[in-house]
Amino acid sequence: MAKKKTVARVAFAVFGIAVLAVVVYIMANGLGLQDDLDFGAGAYYYADIPNFEKIINWDAYQATLPYWVYVALFLAWGALMYLLWVWVDRGRRRKK
Repeated sequence: MAKKKTVARVAFAVFGIAVLAVVVYIMANGLGLQDDLDFGAGAYYYADIPNFEKIINWDAYQATLPYWVYVALFLAWGALMYLLWVWVDRGRRRKK
């Protein structure tokens, strides 16, 4: 049993090192970058794309409730998820 764990750990370490080596190689050589889409460090943020506001349809969603209702729903959802997290965590502690 111990030998299987050791083999698995070595395999995982080799795989992890290989992945890191490939990532460094890709980053060092700039593979996958497109010269036409060079928006700087925040290239993945849509706000950096010129005229992006013309691409999306801003009129697709029309709010029918006041803004504070959406904020309250967001906060209530967060509180509910926190309480669920605490409840699940208490259940896990009791089983130990």
